[in-house]
Amino acid sequence: MSKTSGSEYAPRGRPAPACGPGELVFAAVGLDHGHINGMCNGLTEAGAELRWAYDPDPARLSAFLDRHPGARAARSPAEVLDDPDLGLVASARVPADHAPFGLEVLASGRDYFTDKPALTTLEQLEAVQAACAATGRRYAVYFSERVHVESAVYAGELVAAGAIGRVVHVLGLGPHRPDLASRPPWFFQRERYGGILCDIGSHQVEQFLHFTGNETADVATSRVANFAHKQHPELEDFGDCTLAGSNGAAGYFRVDWFTPPGLGAWGDGRTVLVGTHGYIELRKYLDVARSPEGDHVYLVDDRGEHHTAVAGQVGYPFFGQLVRDCLDRTETSMTQAHIFEAARLCVVAQDRAARLE
Repeated sequence: MSKTSGSEYAPRGRPAPACGPGELVFAAVGLDHGHINGMCNGLTEAGAELRWAYDPDPARLSAFLDRHPGARAARSPAEVLDDPDLGLVASARVPADHAPFGLEVLASGRDYFTDKPALTTLEQLEAVQAACAATGRRYAVYFSERVHVESAVYAGELVAAGAIGRVVHVLGLGPHRPDLASRPPWFFQRERYGGILCDIGSHQVEQFLHFTGNETADVATSRVANFAHKQHPELEDFGDCTLAGSNGAAGYFRVDWFTPPGLGAWGDGRTVLVGTHGYIELRKYLDVARSPEGDHVYLVDDRGEHHTAVAGQVGYPFFGQLVRDCLDRTETSMTQAHIFEAARLCVVAQDRAARLE
C-alpha cells in the first residue's frame, strides 16, 4: 500500500468473512477516487463478492480490474443494476455526484456505499434522507480515517471500555499532501469537490461524533482559506472548525494541503481524545522521525504512560459489520442517523465558513 498519496490509501487486512460465498454481491461503479480500492479490499476481506466494475474511463477501469481481477467489466451502470443478485453498490465518484448516483442506487432497491464526503449540499441531504425512508435501503459512507485505521479502531475500543472516562474534547489534525500535478480538474472546482471542510473535513466531523458519543452537534466556528495556491482560485488549502456536541463535549479540527515532500507519508494524521480520567493520542500513519510504521496509540491514565503499536493487530471490523447490516437490515457498523448528522455538519461548516486571506 502506498503511503505517499492519500488518494491511494487502500489498506489490506486479514480475511474475516462475515457471510458465505455469493451471499452479498456488490459492484464498484465510479472510480474517480482511489479510495474505491480500500473500500473493495475491506468488503471482499469480509466475504462479499465483487462481481462488477464500471467507469466511463477505460484506462481507469482497466487499472482497477488489474487490482481486482475477479470483477467483470460492465458496459454501463444500467448493466450492473440489472443483475438480480446485486445487493450493494460501492462508488467513489466526484464528491458532488455521490448523492445523485446514490439516489439511483437506492431507487433500484440496493444499498449504497460511497466514498466520503456523504454529499455536498443540504438539498442533497434532504433528498437522500427521503429516499432512505421510502426505500428502506442503507446509504453508507467510507470514513476511512477511522474505520480503516487500526489505531482509530483500537482507540474506539479503549473509549468504549472506559479507559479515559468520559470523552470531553477531540482534537483532529488532518494534513494532506497536495500532489497537484496528479490531480484531476474537479479537484480544483469548489462546486465539484465540495470545499475542504466538506471533503477531507468529513473524516474529522465523523470522528468527533463517534468518539464523544454525540448524536447531534453544532458548528461554533469554521474558516477556510487559499493561502498558497492562488493559481487555483477555487482550491481551499486550509480549513478549521470548532464543534459543540449536544452532550457538552467539544472539538476542534484542522485540515490542510500542506504536507511537505520530506514527510514519509501523505499526512501526519493525529487525533487526541481528552477524557475525565486520561487522554489518548493517535499517530495514524507514522511516528515522525521515530518510526515509518503507523498506528501508534499513546495512552496516559491514572496508572501511567502507555504506548501500543497496533498495526496488524486489530483489524477492520467495520466491513464485516456493514456486510451483515446489508444482509440482516441492522445498523451495527454505523447508524444512518450518525451518517446524516456527520453529513449535515460538514455542509454547515463549509457553508458558514469565514474566508481568510
